Amino acid sequence: MTPKPPGAPQPDRPHGRWSDLDRPPLNATALRKALVRPGGLWTSCDVVEVTGSTNSDLAERARAGAVEEGTVLLAEEQSAGRGRLDRQWSAPPRSGLFFSVFLRPGAHDVPVGRWGWLPLLAGVATATALSRAAGVDTALKWPNDLLVRIGDQERKTGGILAERAGDGVVIGIGLNVSLHADELPVPGAGSLALAGASSSDRDPLLRAVLRSLEQWYGDWRAAGGDPGASRLQEAYAAGCATLGRTVRAELPGGREIVGEAVAIDGDGRLVLATDAGVQQPVGAGDIVHLRSATQE
Repeated sequence: MTPKPPGAPQPDRPHGRWSDLDRPPLNATALRKALVRPGGLWTSCDVVEVTGSTNSDLAERARAGAVEEGTVLLAEEQSAGRGRLDRQWSAPPRSGLFFSVFLRPGAHDVPVGRWGWLPLLAGVATATALSRAAGVDTALKWPNDLLVRIGDQERKTGGILAERAGDGVVIGIGLNVSLHADELPVPGAGSLALAGASSSDRDPLLRAVLRSLEQWYGDWRAAGGDPGASRLQEAYAAGCATLGRTVRAELPGGREIVGEAVAIDGDGRLVLATDAGVQQPVGAGDIVHLRSATQE
């Protein structure tokens, strides 16, 4: 899921269902058969050809009380995909996985104060699934980016957006799967294919991500949302490429903090050690990786 400036031109490509045989459509029937089962988390799985944003669609339904926990909505193409800070991105049809899920942690006695861990949980679940299913070492950039290595560079190949909706949370996940170098919207973007993925078949990749998300969510939920007891905090720190680096945190209101990222605290915030000897937790903002601790 890579940002693209609004109004940026798109290459002229046919949009028919079978117009690109290297990018076959998702098999909605097979996905439902594999994922929706009695006692499982996923209660429905629908695929639409194109929509503005799966997050917007699912959030609207959730606010109207018309959605169950475990609803999954996928789009073969998004015309108004959103990232953090309402950034837009786009990608050729069927070149990635663009989907949203609805979770209701409050129904399982998870305190609202711990719901902020959900986007980090989704990151851990997605990264671990891709490492297994695609053979690609996927790292996490705090708070919600998925990074792969292409040559000697880290590139963003996906992102996560979580938003409150009704009595639950909609989590959107976007992954660039088969994008070629000439299709990347910005220099810092990447894709699983460019990172040497063993497979770009989206159906098994999606199943792997959703099964991993079900497992991590179940463990976190069973622990009452405690990131320590569920080992979520430990797992996120282990996979976080931001820790150990000197970073610049660009905060709301135009403020900036520069420091070494030293920890993820119990609230999911990034803790920066500044030159002034202060440890400053950051709960929101853009993080720019400046250099690794070993390069200083």
